[in-house]
Amino acid sequence: MKKRLLLLTSGGDSPGMNATIRAVVRTGCYHGLEVFACHDGYQGVVNQRIFPLHPEDVANCIQRGGTILRSNRSLEFHQQEIRDKCRTFLKHEGIEYLVAIGGDGTFRGAALLEQEGGPKIIGIPGTIDNDINGTDYTIGYDTARNNAVRAIDNIRDTAASNSLYFLVETMGRNAGFLAADVALASGAEYVITPEFPLAMRDLAKQILAPKRKKNSLIIIVAEADHSGRSFKMAEELKVLTPSLDYRVCVLGHIQRGGSPTVTDRVTASTMGSLAVEALLHGKSSCMTAMQHGKYALAPFPDVTQPAKRLTNEDLIKLTTILAT
Repeated sequence: MKKRLLLLTSGGDSPGMNATIRAVVRTGCYHGLEVFACHDGYQGVVNQRIFPLHPEDVANCIQRGGTILRSNRSLEFHQQEIRDKCRTFLKHEGIEYLVAIGGDGTFRGAALLEQEGGPKIIGIPGTIDNDINGTDYTIGYDTARNNAVRAIDNIRDTAASNSLYFLVETMGRNAGFLAADVALASGAEYVITPEFPLAMRDLAKQILAPKRKKNSLIIIVAEADHSGRSFKMAEELKVLTPSLDYRVCVLGHIQRGGSPTVTDRVTASTMGSLAVEALLHGKSSCMTAMQHGKYALAPFPDVTQPAKRLTNEDLIKLTTILAT
C-alpha cells in the first residue's frame, strides 16, 4: 500500500500557493505517494472531507493567484477534543504525512497535531507579510510588493496632476516589511511602519520644510494590524498643514490577489518539492525556509515569541534620502 500525504492551505491566501500545491502533488506522485487534499484548511480535516489529487488535477494552476484548495481559519481546531477526532480520522484514512501551507497560525496547529500523535508534518511559509521567524522570505511577498507598486504608480499620476498629498496604506499585519520595500520602490517621500513610527506633528514639520518644492506627495503607511489607521493620520495632517490637500487610499486585499511573480513561482515550486522530499527522508515538525539566499529546513516558529518584525531602518532612511 502506498504511503499517503495530505495537503492543505490555511489562514490568509497568498500568491504562489497554487504553485506550491502543484509542486507538492507532482513531487509526491513522482516518489510514489498517494496525495490527498482538503478544502478550507484545517476545517476540511475537522469536517472529515479529504479527496485525492493527481498530477493532472493541478494542471494550469501555477499562474493563478489565491489557492485552489481554498483557505480558512478554523476556530474548532483550537479545541483538544476536535483535534483528537481529526487525528483519529487521519489515522483511519492512512495519512502518514501532512504538508500545511500558511503562516504562524497554520504552523501552530500543525505542531500541535503532530505532538499529539498525528501525522508527520512539514509547513511551507505562505503569507504576503513576510513576518515568519526562521525564514527570510515567505511565498506571496514579492507579488504583493509588485501589486502595491503598480497601484501607487497609478496614484502618483493623479497626485501629480491635481497637486494632492496621498497617504497610501499597505497590508503587513504588525510588520513593516511590505511598506518599507514598497515605499522605496515607488519613490515615496515618507514611510511609517509600526517598528519605526513617526508622530504626525513631526511629519507635518518635515512636509512644510522640504528641501525642494513639491506639488504632490506619497506617504506609505503600514496598517500595523489596524486597517484604516491612515484616515486618522490624514485628519491630523489636515489640521497641522491646512493649506495642503490630502487623500487616503487603502490598498487592502488588492495586494494579495493576481498572478504570482516569477520569484514567487520559483520559490513556491522549490519549497513544495523540498517539503515532500524532506518528509520522505524522515524530517518533520519543521518548515521550509529561505536563509541567506539558500533553501533550508527550519524549526517551526516559537509560539511564545512575536512574529518577525522589521529591525533594519536602512530602507526607511534611504527612502527619505532619495526623496529629497
